[in-house]
Amino acid sequence: MSTPYEAHALYELNVWQQEMQRSPSLMNALAQKAQVKLNSFIPEKVHQAITTAIKHMIRGVLFGAGYVAPKPMAQTDLLVREAQVRERVKYYRHAAAAEGGVTGAGGILLGLVDFPLLLGLKLKLLYDVAAIYGYDVKDYRERVYVLHIFELAFSSQQHRRKVYKHIQDWETQVQQLPEDINQFNWRSLQQEYRDYIDLAKMAQMIPLLGAPVGFVVNYRLMGKLADTAINAYRMRWKEEGLLR
Repeated sequence: MSTPYEAHALYELNVWQQEMQRSPSLMNALAQKAQVKLNSFIPEKVHQAITTAIKHMIRGVLFGAGYVAPKPMAQTDLLVREAQVRERVKYYRHAAAAEGGVTGAGGILLGLVDFPLLLGLKLKLLYDVAAIYGYDVKDYRERVYVLHIFELAFSSQQHRRKVYKHIQDWETQVQQLPEDINQFNWRSLQQEYRDYIDLAKMAQMIPLLGAPVGFVVNYRLMGKLADTAINAYRMRWKEEGLLR
């Protein structure tokens, strides 16, 4: 029998699952057009620098470079775990906001530095959240799941639906993962992520506006990632019979 907290978590999970599966709206289409237009005004060298930074950070997490895997939390109930998740989220949101404010005040050059720094904070948050829910990110398959959470949070609605369908039955999908990590296709992940955040983050490079924009945008992006991770792991728990 579920506790009141678990019942509420299941309700939030159901709402989130419906959101993940909804069709792209007119606003989504307009935002995508605006993204394409904005990208056309940005120098190609800037685009290449951003793409390269994202590429290397994503490869880094796939191969474990520079990341210390937290120890999975011992068996305990959902309420205790999610209380700890929210404490970690609070820390990372404030760290990301502070970093965005500082780099945003520095214009284009420091604005470029913000991309890999923020990406690193996001990936570390996901590692911590995975461990709190009891999953060992030393296992590369768990790292693949982490990257799929990343895709869910920072993709167009059309791509998000594809990713959701892919991880909906993770126990089946995980059996089909290649043994060789080099076979993992991460190109679409970095492209979707870049396109998703460009519209907001490019404004961070505008003089005078950069600092407040960087502070607010980073805070919100980290919050969105946290909400996505919480529900993605609730879905895993439900699939495994740990949440009913």
